[in-house]
Amino acid sequence: MAEMIKLLSGNEALALGAYHAGVEVAAAYPGTPSTEILESIARFDDIYAEWSTNEKVAMEVALGASYAGVRALVSMKHVGLNVASDPFIAASTTGVGAGMVVVTADDPGMHSSQNEQDSRHYARLAKVPVLEPGDSQEAYELMAHAFDISEKFDTPVLVRLTTRLSHSKSVVKTDRERVVPDRTVGFQRDVAKRVMVPAYARLRHPAVEERLLKLATFAETMPLNQVLWGDRGLGVISSSVAYQYAREVLPRVSFLKLGMVYPLPENLIRYFAVQVDRLVVIEELDPFLEESIRAMGISVMGKEFIPRVGELNPDIIEDGLRRIGLLNEAVAPPGLKITPGLPKRPPLLCPGCPHAGFFFVISRLGKRSRTPKSRGKTAGETGLVITGDIGCYTLGAYPPLNAMDTCACMGASIGQALGMAKAGTSQRVVAVIGDSTFLHSGITPLVDAVYNGGNMTVVILDNGTTAMTGHQHHPGTGVSAQGKEARAVKLEDIVRGVGVDDVRVVSAFNIRDIRNALRSSLDSPGLSVIIVRGPCAVRAPKQARPRVINAEKCNQCQLCLLIGCPAIRREGERIYIDPASCVGDACGLCEQVCPQQAIAPQSGVAVPA
Repeated sequence: MAEMIKLLSGNEALALGAYHAGVEVAAAYPGTPSTEILESIARFDDIYAEWSTNEKVAMEVALGASYAGVRALVSMKHVGLNVASDPFIAASTTGVGAGMVVVTADDPGMHSSQNEQDSRHYARLAKVPVLEPGDSQEAYELMAHAFDISEKFDTPVLVRLTTRLSHSKSVVKTDRERVVPDRTVGFQRDVAKRVMVPAYARLRHPAVEERLLKLATFAETMPLNQVLWGDRGLGVISSSVAYQYAREVLPRVSFLKLGMVYPLPENLIRYFAVQVDRLVVIEELDPFLEESIRAMGISVMGKEFIPRVGELNPDIIEDGLRRIGLLNEAVAPPGLKITPGLPKRPPLLCPGCPHAGFFFVISRLGKRSRTPKSRGKTAGETGLVITGDIGCYTLGAYPPLNAMDTCACMGASIGQALGMAKAGTSQRVVAVIGDSTFLHSGITPLVDAVYNGGNMTVVILDNGTTAMTGHQHHPGTGVSAQGKEARAVKLEDIVRGVGVDDVRVVSAFNIRDIRNALRSSLDSPGLSVIIVRGPCAVRAPKQARPRVINAEKCNQCQLCLLIGCPAIRREGERIYIDPASCVGDACGLCEQVCPQQAIAPQSGVAVPA
């Protein structure tokens, strides 16, 4: 194959590398910053790719494919690995069939996450190797190594990316063609290796420990671990994108760049350490490398000057090195300074978002004293507790809606609401969850609420897509990851099927129906589910007749501003609707909430679809 040069993000390069390495089954659940990996792989027609209902299922699909003799890839963001940790660690114990690579994309700085956990710790917990590319070229090349290591050592291999590497583009030279290993596809029975009852699991544990020792020996000559000699007054050990930052700040010093960060090449590290006068480790998030090197008895500095929180950049590394006096030996180039005073964009729901109407209604209801006698509460109690979940609708927590009180992880809203209800809280509890999140991990807590008699309201905000991560399909959309027609799963059928009798489906753009459904649910004992359904505004085309405010009728009550629609704006004392942002007849929420009837369709104006 002739060499081709492409401009690829880390995610795209990794996907292409996996394709050329012969992957045949790929599974994932979308989550920033990992989403584009599966999206890129799904474009190839000669492999199978799926959006799984959650990361645990994706891990199990990949493991099953590996058992059956084909190379498999599973990708997710860092918190998704929490969900998938059970089968991930089980895969380490059983070993694999054909190569199995697990890709996790960490999010230092929490650009789109609820924490910034360091997934390298999972490698130590599971006793599996972890590889880290430093740029898109390495992400491409590393995948062939990852599958080979998986098959050579009978282990899943963890590949760790970070947000900056996942999303940044760089030049990639692709010089390989797709090669699928020639092997017989089919499951080979081996009960003692695959069926982890205690008797067999006890036999597998020593094998896992022995494998780890072999991997440590292999790491000593692993091509991804490279020594780059420069000024030996200072030696830097680094990996991933942190290496790129450190190299930019310290272009003249010596580096040990690690591509395999667990298990570590102890002999190589000791050799490098004695060749330099001072040794530092530069890594993002936890001192994973630093603590391991210290455990070898090697004197090293790291988190004394490199922060444990947030994403690194050259300026942060330069400032830290200056504080401890290490830039006397290398002149750092001037860093790129950010212009101060740039305007900030607050997080907002989109114009025409189907979630806005529900949040407007529930935020208003939550401020009123409406205590149902059927729930045994005393008069005078006010407010609602709104347990939230992971999705676009989490933006309902921000002003002006202020309509979310908790948010922990995927699917937590329903379980938390049940816990509050069982704790005997005097407030009424409403759990809010999206359609994709409900299918991901909301079904089981709803079953728990049915089984244990939850006195609560569950609201499923169904916008027909996984919007937060880029509008991927899910089992409720009826379209597969590769764009093929699939059987759609109906949310109301699931809800009724698990035993919920009180189920209502209302339009996301009908304020009266939403209010009536909520009031009825809150006034009734037991468990009820409301499905608020309306298409995502980003996917739905704009329709004719944007709304306009009649200045003569408007009395400046500002109720329309409480919807939180970015198309409704205020300049001084003037409130107006931006016709370029308004989605027109596709929404109409502002028209419904205006008590003065001052908002109406703009006549004679059509917004092209």
